[in-house]
Amino acid sequence: MEIKQLTNEEFINFTKSFKIKSIYQTPEYGFVMNHQNFDSVLLGLVDNNNILAASLILIEKNGKFKYAYAPRGFLIEYNDFSLLTIFTNEIKKYLSKLNIISIKISPYIIKNIYDKKYNVYQKNDYYDVIFENLKNLGYHHLGYNNFFESLKPRYEAIIDLEKPYYLLFKNIRKEFRTKIRSAERSGIEVYKGNINQLEYLYLQTQKKYPRNLEYFNDCYKYFSKNNNIEFYYSKLNTEKYLRICTDKFHQQEKVCSDLNNKLMNTNDTNIINLKIEADKYLNKYKDELIKATKYLRENPTGIITSSVLIVKNYDEIYLLMDGFNPIYKNLNSKHLLIWKICEKYCKDGFKKFNLGGITNLNVENNKYNGLNEFKLGFNANSYEYIGDLELICNNTLYFMQKNFPIKNILKK
Repeated sequence: MEIKQLTNEEFINFTKSFKIKSIYQTPEYGFVMNHQNFDSVLLGLVDNNNILAASLILIEKNGKFKYAYAPRGFLIEYNDFSLLTIFTNEIKKYLSKLNIISIKISPYIIKNIYDKKYNVYQKNDYYDVIFENLKNLGYHHLGYNNFFESLKPRYEAIIDLEKPYYLLFKNIRKEFRTKIRSAERSGIEVYKGNINQLEYLYLQTQKKYPRNLEYFNDCYKYFSKNNNIEFYYSKLNTEKYLRICTDKFHQQEKVCSDLNNKLMNTNDTNIINLKIEADKYLNKYKDELIKATKYLRENPTGIITSSVLIVKNYDEIYLLMDGFNPIYKNLNSKHLLIWKICEKYCKDGFKKFNLGGITNLNVENNKYNGLNEFKLGFNANSYEYIGDLELICNNTLYFMQKNFPIKNILKK
């Protein structure tokens, strides 16, 4: 057995037969990262022309030292200790010859799966054995982080799409179903976009994520070669929104007028309370009407309110990046956008919708609770993975670099 460089075709054919896949273990992702200061290579463990394990390897040169990263880990059966041992020893030798100090991995090794009530839904019975085997082979576990300290999220929210779409909607949190209906009634419309509209996503994410517009363009360019990427956005129809706000205001005016007439002939406390409450809604609808008038005047063709870039990976779709304009948060457009994507791909026969990273559900005073609640509100389960591990490939260079503190930029 030996490690050899694979062609794109060889790597893809092996990936097709592998059970657990990731968009971060694809040639396309390697091409994207080539434009983000990384070299990439596809490696496989080969025995008599049979590929037994493989991985996309990203290589970063940081000053005098080189580091490697296998995003979402190796494509290997981790519970096959014999195979894992051979692959580990061979990959160390191969990378050491390239003067690579160490390789970090953040593999899809599931520890637990939690339901929407944060209870353990499923445990990986082989987890402890796999963990000990990795440690015995020299992998250093970098800890069970709770937030986003790892190279890839240690927790992800994943929706099971293997049910009729109407049951999918029924299982969404009741509050979310209300917001989805409200967004549609308010004039939010969902569109399929293209590479020329990715700036919407960039503008909505530039303050939160270390990704530039070039990154989004590259993702679209390379994943679209096999029609595996799609961009969707929501848009407020400002003309329709003004019409809706006008109708609501006039209807509430009539309610207030009717209550005024009743108060002319009575001092009933219940009527008085109803009038106070009705006036509150009238003022609220008046404010909305003023805003809607401004929106139409300044944006007669509509307003982009949220956006999503997704990648299709066999029977799964992955939310690569999403954003929204906080000014229009009260319109709940992102709720509608996510639901429409769920509905579409459920009907198309996809089995999972990976909403991407969340954080540990059991941490108190978690500043990411809003993120967690949003993603899990779509009846997603929380998948907990092993986290990051590091394997030293060249001991001499590894201990040399300890004398040259450097900033790890592999989070790119």
